[in-house]
Parts: sequence; structure tokens; C-alpha cells
Amino acid sequence: MNLPDFGVGTFRLQGRTVIDSVRNALELGYRAIDTAQIYANEAEVGQAIVASGVPRDELFITTKIWVDKYAQNKLIPSLKDSLAKLHIDRVDLTLIHWPAPCNGVSLEEYMAALAEAKAQGLTRQIGVSNFNIALTRQAIEVVGKEAIATNQIELSPYLQNSNLVEFLQSQGIRVTSYMTLAYGKVLKDPVIGEIARKHQATSAQVVLAWALCLGYAVIPSSTKRENLASNLLARNLRLDNEDMVRIAALERNGREVSPDGLAPAWD
Repeated sequence: MNLPDFGVGTFRLQGRTVIDSVRNALELGYRAIDTAQIYANEAEVGQAIVASGVPRDELFITTKIWVDKYAQNKLIPSLKDSLAKLHIDRVDLTLIHWPAPCNGVSLEEYMAALAEAKAQGLTRQIGVSNFNIALTRQAIEVVGKEAIATNQIELSPYLQNSNLVEFLQSQGIRVTSYMTLAYGKVLKDPVIGEIARKHQATSAQVVLAWALCLGYAVIPSSTKRENLASNLLARNLRLDNEDMVRIAALERNGREVSPDGLAPAWD
């Protein structure tokens, strides 16, 4: 199964909240679920998956390796632990969560370990997250561009990352957008609001449709069933060229996430 266009994210969701969110998403028709070791919710995500009764081969499950597990002797054991928590025998996609240039493990070591996890059948596909152009080039040198299913990066109308996106697309590496709604900030933008009224849509639907139109995969999260259902309708919203031009003009390099010690030098 290729990387789905639309999934549900679980960042910052814990305990009963994440169980309910994933359960609602699966009931509504979502089939891609994005989690990570550092989210500390893999067990709850797994619980919701098992309880849903959705066949495993209909699901696309992504997790991410945390920076303290990048060493060659730690990455695969940590992924096996994630699989146990998720109640599955392999994930569909495993990502390096942050490049973490100062954590003492070389990119060559952790990308080789990630490729070995794939070779062992622990993950169907591998990829990266929060990599800039230079680091993506280095990852390509280790595993080949065909092996990198996606680079999951922060993208929104306020942070369009055009140089990185152009590079990734030139290499055939799929772009996954996270923080697409910029913590909700873009939902208050008057231009987005005007486009939403024009199409009788919500502002969130407009922003998600914008990302989908550009070819990105999106993984919005919500604790509310009605918002999960509403977000899915973005797949049916067709923005016109004028809409896309107006949204493109909203760029302001409005990055929301850039943790010290983990983030690269951004393009």
C-alpha cells in the first residue's frame, strides 16, 4: 500500500483521548494512523486498532523512532517494542523523527539501521521527518532515493517550504505535511475565510484541500468526532487557480516547531 493522502495524527493525544480519537477516525473511514515513540501513545493507538475490528491489511500505520534510539544496537529493538505496543507484526512506515545533529549518532548509522529494520520485515517502508535538503541528500546517499517513502515536514499556508518541497518532489520523495493548520492560526486568516465562504466549506477544509492539491499527504488530528468527519470532506473540495494563488501569497515563514538540538538548519 502506498502512503495514503489522508490520515489521522495523534501528536499530543494521550490516554482515553487518543483511544477515542483513533476509534472515531476509524469508524468514519480513516485508514492511515500516524504516531511516534515520543508521543507515548502507541499502546493506546494499538488498543483502539484492535478494538475497531478493521482488518490489518486495510490500515496504514506510521511510527517514528525517537532520537535516543538511533544507535545501530538500539533502533531495531525499539521498533520491536513499538510493534508490541501497537499489537502488530510490522508497521507500514517508520520514520527518523528528527535529524538531531548533536546526539552523537551519525546519519549514516541510523539510516543504515532503519534500512536493516525494513530488510528484517519490521516495516514495509522507511522515511525521514524534519530533514532539510542537505540531510535528505545524505540520507539518499545511504539508502537511495527510492527507499525514502516520505519526508514528513511542517507545512502550512504560513510556512510553505517551497525550496525543500521542490527538491523532494524532484527526487520522487513524497511530502507529508504536519501542522498544516499551524495550531489553528491559519483558520483565523481572512483570506482563508473568504475562500471558505466562496466554496461553502470550513477554513480547515480549505487549508487541507490546498495541501492535497499540491500533492502532499496530510495527517490532521482532532479530539472531536465532528471535526474528524469535517476534515475528511476536504478530499472532495476543489480549489481553483485563484484560490491557490491567494493562499500562496500567505507565506510568512511562520514555523511553529523547531526544537533546539533536534532541528536542522532550515532551508
